[in-house]
Amino acid sequence: MTTAKKHAVRVMIGGEEYTVRSDLSPEYTREVAAYLDQALKKVLSQGPLVETHKAAILAALDITNELFQAKQTEREVAARLAAVADDLAKMLPPAKRKALTAG
Repeated sequence: MTTAKKHAVRVMIGGEEYTVRSDLSPEYTREVAAYLDQALKKVLSQGPLVETHKAAILAALDITNELFQAKQTEREVAARLAAVADDLAKMLPPAKRKALTAG
């Protein structure tokens, strides 16, 4: 079994430089770090001076909320697609429907 090569990537988050080691591509790692940096900047720009570590927690909550909403949307789309597939299957001749459910 081979393991993916780890890349060491330097990124800036909240004005601090970090070295991230990951088996993901360096470009992707930079993109993720930039997303986090933007989320952190957004939190810091929204009000009175917030300590960076608290702003990081708030940014993490915002990103987690985005993730949960995306997962919910994905579940809803999957359910709609399944319903459409069922409706389409009902339009098929009975022999074709049996072939679909057997396969």
